[in-house]
Amino acid sequence: MAITAVFLTLFVVPILVYGAQSALTGLQPPGDNPATFLFGVAVSKLGTALAFVGFWLLARNDLAGQLWTYVALWWLMFVLGEISQAIGPDYSWPEAIGGIISETIYLPLSGLILRWLLPALA
Repeated sequence: MAITAVFLTLFVVPILVYGAQSALTGLQPPGDNPATFLFGVAVSKLGTALAFVGFWLLARNDLAGQLWTYVALWWLMFVLGEISQAIGPDYSWPEAIGGIISETIYLPLSGLILRWLLPALA
């Protein structure tokens, strides 16, 4: 259940953030087919949800009581990834900013989901 809830958070929040950003700035989704793009995003977010919950479960004894440190490390990793993509050729700074905003929302929410659904471990 935690994996499903985290997946939905990771998938829906960026859609809302990029949707708002698109309405304000005209940012367009990459590629020619939005359905293919969303399917790729869904696969990526499913992998992230599995890792986020799975690593937490595997390291629960070492991380007990350190949920926000765990979330902060994920956030830092994702933000640095956004910056590195923006430096590269096929990703813009507006896309990176949308990603950073999304990560700033969905990673703490995912941490709360862990706390709610796996309370003995958080």
